[in-house]
Amino acid sequence: MKDEEFFLQKLQHHDIKPTANRLMIFRAMWRGDEAVSLMQLEHILHTIDKSTISRALNLFLLHGLIHAIDDGSGSVKYAVDGDLERDDDEEHTHFACVKCGRTFCMKQVHVPEVPLPPGFQLQSVNYVLKGLCPECAEK
Repeated sequence: MKDEEFFLQKLQHHDIKPTANRLMIFRAMWRGDEAVSLMQLEHILHTIDKSTISRALNLFLLHGLIHAIDDGSGSVKYAVDGDLERDDDEEHTHFACVKCGRTFCMKQVHVPEVPLPPGFQLQSVNYVLKGLCPECAEK
């Protein structure tokens, strides 16, 4: 696990004032390549109210510290890049497990370029693969 200084520096690098609640939320989100929902964060951080967590998530999104994922589950999930030592804005694939409901960032699998017909303008990409994660596939 990373030490407190790591989390402080990451927040400051993204121009986010490192309050105690923001540090706790950011630490709780640190799950490698796994994404987390607002509801999961509420459960993990039961001492912090939903509105505080929501405001922190919006701030983190605005400053590019995390990204949001619509995995089709009906609940937006949020992920911190697995490699925070570098800032990488390249679009990547997400994997949603249909059995356990977990969603993962697959930074090594880039979103393929899709040629659009004339007149279409791409604004965003949501590339989600669905199947079984390694843990569920073993069962």
